[in-house]
Amino acid sequence: MIIILLSAVVLLTITVFFYIRQDKFGQAPSGERLERIRQSPNYRDGQFQNLHFTPNLTKGYSFFGILYDFLFGRDPRNRPVDRLPSVKTNLLQLDSDANLLIWFGHSSYLLQLDGKRYLIDPVFCGNASPIPKSNRSFKGTDIYTAADMPPIDYLLITHDHYDHLDYETIVALNNKVSKVICGLGVGAHLEHWGYDTDRIIEKDWNERVVLNSLTTLHTFPTRHFAGRSFSRNNTLWLSFLLETPTRKIYIGGDSGYDTHFSAIGKQFGPIDLAILDNGQYNVAWQAIHMLPEEVVMAAKDLGAKRFFPVHSSKFALSLHPWDEPLKRISALAKSENLSFITPMIGQIVALDDDTQRFQEWWKEIR
Repeated sequence: MIIILLSAVVLLTITVFFYIRQDKFGQAPSGERLERIRQSPNYRDGQFQNLHFTPNLTKGYSFFGILYDFLFGRDPRNRPVDRLPSVKTNLLQLDSDANLLIWFGHSSYLLQLDGKRYLIDPVFCGNASPIPKSNRSFKGTDIYTAADMPPIDYLLITHDHYDHLDYETIVALNNKVSKVICGLGVGAHLEHWGYDTDRIIEKDWNERVVLNSLTTLHTFPTRHFAGRSFSRNNTLWLSFLLETPTRKIYIGGDSGYDTHFSAIGKQFGPIDLAILDNGQYNVAWQAIHMLPEEVVMAAKDLGAKRFFPVHSSKFALSLHPWDEPLKRISALAKSENLSFITPMIGQIVALDDDTQRFQEWWKEIR
């Protein structure tokens, strides 16, 4: 019996060793890139660190307890039965002068602002995991592919988790992207996947990229983590602020609630539109994903005129009902008279029209 168990362990170890050598797992930073990382004030003890202590699990919760909940304790409505509604907009024929946003579900969206196009965290492979078919997207959420994308001026990557940095999508977009802007270390993945070094701009927190005479992109902290395969926090997670003379858009990435929201709000507020992580949350990992109540606090801290709750409606990465994030955030925002947007996948959001209204499209969907 001992021999059989040892053989099984050895076989599993060998299988995992070869499996994680696939290209989709990316490449760890090395050489000059690693030396730059080591000079970052946010890199200590061999890893990037959050601004404040950020536990993997909230006190009182355990890994095996969470594993049990994922196996046996998911809400029966964790995934929708019905196909989610969507709009198939022809992205290749967009008016280049229009300021707009189009959401593709979860945290993927296209921004078109002052004649430039920004694609954020695109994931079009239909899976939020490196293991095929292990976390499939909801029915109706995969109506867009990389082939549908127009030429992209700037591809923005907030961090290197699989539900934000998708190997298949990034490879398919290679010939459509002019520049990529990401956190320190993430460029190693991109170079490994065929992107030229001179097209990649890697930034630390509290830095900026002057895109043109009218637009500056600022980089800020979030409270999260990063890493692919068994590597953890060897690349940097961040958020962005797009600033023009007439508009400020905050691109929040994934984050738990922390002081960075108020710091950004004090320096740059009010924010015209804040795009915030609202979904896949749980009290057990509250430090790295905001509960809906915290999303409202973050929007207030930022001085957001409007906010857009994302990170929902495509993948089931938590235990809650699939539509709970939208229900809870809508009720909270209405009770506090906060302006927010809830477009369907593919629906055009006119950024110059603050009066545009959106349906509560998730209602009546099982």
